[in-house]
Amino acid sequence: MLTIDNVHACVTGGEAILKGVHLQIKPGTVNVIMGPNGSGKSTLSNVLAGSPDYEITDGSITYKGKNLAGIEPHERVAMGLFMAFQYPVSLPGVSTLSFLQASINQVAKIQGKPLLDAYDLIQKAEQAAEKVGLDKRFLQRSFNEGFSGGEKKRNEVLQMMLMQPDFAILDETDSGLDIDALKTVSASIESMRCATRSFLIITHYNRILKYVKPDFVHVMSQGKIIKSGGYELANRLEKEGYSGLMEG
Repeated sequence: MLTIDNVHACVTGGEAILKGVHLQIKPGTVNVIMGPNGSGKSTLSNVLAGSPDYEITDGSITYKGKNLAGIEPHERVAMGLFMAFQYPVSLPGVSTLSFLQASINQVAKIQGKPLLDAYDLIQKAEQAAEKVGLDKRFLQRSFNEGFSGGEKKRNEVLQMMLMQPDFAILDETDSGLDIDALKTVSASIESMRCATRSFLIITHYNRILKYVKPDFVHVMSQGKIIKSGGYELANRLEKEGYSGLMEG
């Protein structure tokens, strides 16, 4: 699904943040990246999504056998890549339904698939909203305008459920969620697991991993992945902290 080979990257024109990241993600797996603040987790997610604020200075990223160098963010979305942002933006004046329809149909158009009409969109969006615990009235409101942090995160997962990506990056989707919302969002993620879809979950804590069971856990520090393992690695981090892991 995805191969990250010796990637070095920085904020455009700035100092290096990623300093040689190696990672392979297989189809049908849930991968988790944990690490202290400033370790490069969110930079990696932005680089994968193709953010113009970052640049790769060395190494390569291959997705479905294709090098992502020079591929624009919207083109990556059409290739089946999705990113739930750590800090979702608001779009005053653009309803959530309008945003969803435009996004879904733009991808469908590029992929040569039938467009989704307004009626079908409403049906699917209301079903997804119920699953993530978001009142369907939010669908009529401006996109993320006046939403709480937790509501924005639910809205990100709602988008993912409607977009049905092959590879989903969830950047601290669990932050800002109370325990009930965390369970609801986790159940929605779990419901999307299948043999052809992969997830990359970026988080500080292992609480989401009690509900979304990872296949692989990777620890990032100073721009590199320094250790990989299974769920037991997340439990070790919970007990020892990052300093304990690095010392060991």
